[in-house]
Amino acid sequence: MIHRMGMRAAWAIIVAAVLAPAPAARAVAQSYPDKPIKLIVPFPAGGPTDFMARLISQYLSTHLGQVIVENRPGAGGTIAAKSVASEKPDGYTLLYGSSGTLGIGPALYKNAEYDPVKSFAPIALVSRVPFALVVALSVPATTVAELVAYAKANPGKLNFGAGMGTPPHLVGELFKVVTGTDIVFIPYKGAAASMTDVLSGQMQMTIDGLTTSIPHIQSGKVRALAVTSAERVPEIPDVPTMAESGYPGFPPASWTGILAPAGTPAAVVTKVNAAINAGLASPEIKAAFAKFSAEAKAMTPQEFVAFIAEEAPKWAALVKASGAKVE
Repeated sequence: MIHRMGMRAAWAIIVAAVLAPAPAARAVAQSYPDKPIKLIVPFPAGGPTDFMARLISQYLSTHLGQVIVENRPGAGGTIAAKSVASEKPDGYTLLYGSSGTLGIGPALYKNAEYDPVKSFAPIALVSRVPFALVVALSVPATTVAELVAYAKANPGKLNFGAGMGTPPHLVGELFKVVTGTDIVFIPYKGAAASMTDVLSGQMQMTIDGLTTSIPHIQSGKVRALAVTSAERVPEIPDVPTMAESGYPGFPPASWTGILAPAGTPAAVVTKVNAAINAGLASPEIKAAFAKFSAEAKAMTPQEFVAFIAEEAPKWAALVKASGAKVE
């Protein structure tokens, strides 16, 4: 009996030693961060991705260490993603990635030169936000069916704006394909600029995340014809879903998350993951997300890796189905 108990104790010590972080890893985790962290946002300030990034960065700055948001827009987010992928993997330069930068970008831009999984150490999912099909008040349509009829009666006269190579761009191109309409795409640097022109009537329509569009929908400054989510959004209950409008199969939402360059120490990834997930559970971030119909779901780094591996091919397939191209 004593012998068996001794063996058990020995095995417990061995297992504990194997599973315990190495001294160097523990030291990295304990000292990190000892200087400001840069969070690179691949889109201009004021858009939905930027909004989410700044919300999370404020929380991390208070509970982890100073996080500075840096906007690096261009080429559908691929410029920023490529630059972060080539940074030193020390946890001090992070990417605020999305379905656009990690799903669409590598499929749409042939010179993206990064892999959505292999080039990064995924840390945590942050948000999922449904899209809304929004038109200017000058457009004589109150339903998707009326918009399609108007577009078919006036080929080439309607414009829709979105950031080039972003989820709204792809969803808009898919809308043209499935409805058989001739609507002209106008590229913008980001969602905030395209929404500004819809508000002024210079642009007739856009498909955008509710983070940007819901305040304008609720104020009556633009008209929402449909949302892409599986169910109606509680904050705008009178707006039907695309499926209800006769067009099922649209991507239900875009998503965002934070990643580090591949090779970043696991101890750092785990520490940042824990801080982000704590933020997503905090009352202040929950309230902000609810206001803009954003959904948050805490994930481990391993779960986020699997999530990206599953989602990236879906958006790549959408690039092909939509026929979207970049010049």
